[in-house]
Amino acid sequence: MSSQSTELTPRMAIYEQFHQISRWGDTFNADVSPSTGSSTIVQVDARLENKAEYISCEQVEHSRNDQETNKPAYKIQRRLAQNREAARKSRLKKKVYVQQLESSRLKLAQLEQEIERTRQQGIYISSASDTGYFGLSATVNPGITAFEKEYGYWVEEQNKQICELRSALQAHITDVELCILVESGLNHYRNLFRMKADAAKADVVYLISGIWRTSAERFFHWIGGFCPSELLNVVMSQIEPLTDQQHLEVCNLRQFSQQAEDALSQGIDKLQQDLGQSVAADFSSGNYRAQVASAIDKLEALEGFVNQADHLRQQTLQQMARILTTRQAARGLLALGEYFHRLRALSSLCSARPL
Repeated sequence: MSSQSTELTPRMAIYEQFHQISRWGDTFNADVSPSTGSSTIVQVDARLENKAEYISCEQVEHSRNDQETNKPAYKIQRRLAQNREAARKSRLKKKVYVQQLESSRLKLAQLEQEIERTRQQGIYISSASDTGYFGLSATVNPGITAFEKEYGYWVEEQNKQICELRSALQAHITDVELCILVESGLNHYRNLFRMKADAAKADVVYLISGIWRTSAERFFHWIGGFCPSELLNVVMSQIEPLTDQQHLEVCNLRQFSQQAEDALSQGIDKLQQDLGQSVAADFSSGNYRAQVASAIDKLEALEGFVNQADHLRQQTLQQMARILTTRQAARGLLALGEYFHRLRALSSLCSARPL
């Protein structure tokens, strides 16, 4: 009996220790339940993740700022240069577009002038198709036809030169480049005087009548062209201010031109009177051939007056270019070209006006 109690005592002690450990496990499991433990762990993990994301965004932003700050200076300069180049190309495109619009406007005015010249040429041909008093059948003069064609090309080229001069003055090119344009403009007027000399040989009365010009231009017509003193009035108003020396030389040039104009006007008035008397003479007196020869001689003298008037125009242009600076001369040629262009445009508007 005593031996059995002695054997049970160690066993009970082991059981009680095991039971105590079991209760500790239950208590631990009760305190740390799956619902509370997992949520707590999830919340902690979420906060850690958010904090990690915030820290990573901060690091990226700081790194970008550091990259911008530490960007080499040459890259910044290159970016600025690229921006400037893009702006320059944009300005050039705009300038080309404006020039295209101006060219289209000039082409339209040229077409209107072509219509006006064709109409005037039709009048000339219809008048030339009549039979003259002396029984000679009149025909179209090939010299005049060639002149009208050449003059059409001359006007077209003048419109191009106007655009070039305007663009050059706006672009502020060098005086050397501007001098080339000025000389080209003066040569262009020399070509006109050469064409007119050939036309005067073909039919001086046609040339001096101004029928080859528009109606508004004919209003200011003087011996086959423009009046040199009026040319000075148009140009000088566009190139002021002038120096005292320039002003003195311009006044002398205007005075010389007016005196030469008066002399030519008086001479052509006397020639017109003599020609009228020759045509109105009595042919029944038997001096028919002599009187016709006298009338032809007077027409040839009329050709000389036209050539002298063109020579005066050419000398006035050359002296004007000599007195003025290169830039002033360019502005003067531009003003002269635009003056004639506006007269032609005015004629087109008048002819297109409804009745």
